[in-house]
Order: sequence, then structure tokens, then C-alpha cells
Amino acid sequence: MTTVAYQGEPGSNSATAAAALYPDGRELPCTGFEQALEAVTLGSADVAVIPVDNSAAGRVADVHHLLPESGLFIVAEYFLAIRFDLMGVPGAALDQVECVRSHVHALGQCRKVLREGGWRTLVSDDTAGAAREVAELGDPRHAALAPPAAAALHGLEVLRPEVEDDPDNTTRFVVLSRDAAPAPAPGEPTMTSLFFSVRNIPSALYKTLGGFATSGVNLTKIESYQMGAGLNASRFYVEIEGHPDDPGVALALHELRFFSSEVRILGVYAAHPHRLKD
Repeated sequence: MTTVAYQGEPGSNSATAAAALYPDGRELPCTGFEQALEAVTLGSADVAVIPVDNSAAGRVADVHHLLPESGLFIVAEYFLAIRFDLMGVPGAALDQVECVRSHVHALGQCRKVLREGGWRTLVSDDTAGAAREVAELGDPRHAALAPPAAAALHGLEVLRPEVEDDPDNTTRFVVLSRDAAPAPAPGEPTMTSLFFSVRNIPSALYKTLGGFATSGVNLTKIESYQMGAGLNASRFYVEIEGHPDDPGVALALHELRFFSSEVRILGVYAAHPHRLKD
């Protein structure tokens, strides 16, 4: 049985993604992303299912700092449609609500209903945790924004269903393992994730990316972030379509390494069908 670590509580979106990927797996809820990754590193979990970005809120904070230091490999990706219900204690009415609890990302993805209600908000560590807190309070003045599964889990009633601002709201998760994934079959859509730091020379970033353009390699994501509080060169997280052994990708990576002080392949894995829907 596969042990699956994730950040959050049972009933959260991460738990939903973990169950969809490993329906027969054993769940290992963790308090934070770092703890979930550490569980895999130490062997108490086989994989970790971690959100990396959301179509409405952008990238998930801290994850890009943790991934390159974890020593783990991305072995799969998964896209989850995000649904939030406004839920309260049994017998509560919508006009009784004064305060809404949820994770900061969920609050940001449900701004319309919060404006309509005029409620004050409280940030919880987790969406499902917010539902648990409301159940424990037993106060009809408190409600939670949480995934539908959290209402059933904690005995709450849905006051308003599907209150997310964007009906196409989607979060992308990655699966991390101690071992790299087997190479996707030839011809299967493939993604490669990597980190790099540019050398301290003029136009270094332009030159590192030039190889992808001249080799016809599609970059689906590039993000920069600073490591530490100093003025060190930025680190970049990149996702590309293709396998490192593909001729065009191999040429692009060769040029990237020439102008970079560090290049690390984080994962080569099959592209999720969600990428092909458009």
C-alpha cells in the first residue's frame, strides 16, 4: 500500500487530490509542506502530493523554495477542479453568519461571496481545518469556506454551494518521490521541470533561454525567486514540453548549462490530460 503525504487535514483539496491519485493509498496528513516532503525523504511516506499553483491565485508560496532542497523528484502531475462551499453548523441560517474562516488562498478565490455577505474573515491553516474549527465552535455566527467533502466529514450544513469566483478554478498538484519516474513511452506528451541559476555575466538570462527558442522547445512556465535575504542572483523554475533526450531539448539544455552556474532536473513525467483539453 502506498503511503501518501500531503499538507492539510482530511477533507481538504490536497486530500481529495491524494485520494484521486492513490485511491487505495494510506493518507498521511501533515501540518506543512516541509513536513510532507520530509516524510518522503525519511521514508515514512512513499510519495507527497503538493499543490504548486492555482489558476486564480497563482503559485503556492514556499513550495518553489522547498522543492530544489528536498532532493525529491517530480514523478507525476494532477489538475484538480476546485470547489468551495460555504458551510455552517446544523440549523444555522445564512443571515446569522458574521465571520467566515478558511485558508488565505480560499478566501482570495471566493471574494465575490465574501463581499456580498459583508462578513469579517479569519485565516485558518487549512480549508478542512476551518470546517473543523466551525464544528468545534458550534456557533451559527461562524461559517467556513471549504471543499464539499469537509462538510460531510465534520457534520456541517452547506449554506451556499460552489461559491468560488471562477467556475474553472483549478489547482495543479505534483507528486514527489525519492526515485525518479520511469521514462514516459515514446510519443507520449512529456513534461520536464528544472531549476537553474544564471552566471553573473551580462545578458545571462537572455542567453540561457535562447536555446529553447532556437530549438523550438515550448516553455510552459518560468518563475524567478530569491534565495535568502542577500543580493544573490535569482533562481529560476522552468517547465518545458519534452524529454531531455529529445534532440531539440538536449540542445537547449546544453546551451542552458553553458550560461548557468547551476542546473538541476527536478522531474521528467507524463503530461496530465488536462493540458490537452484546449
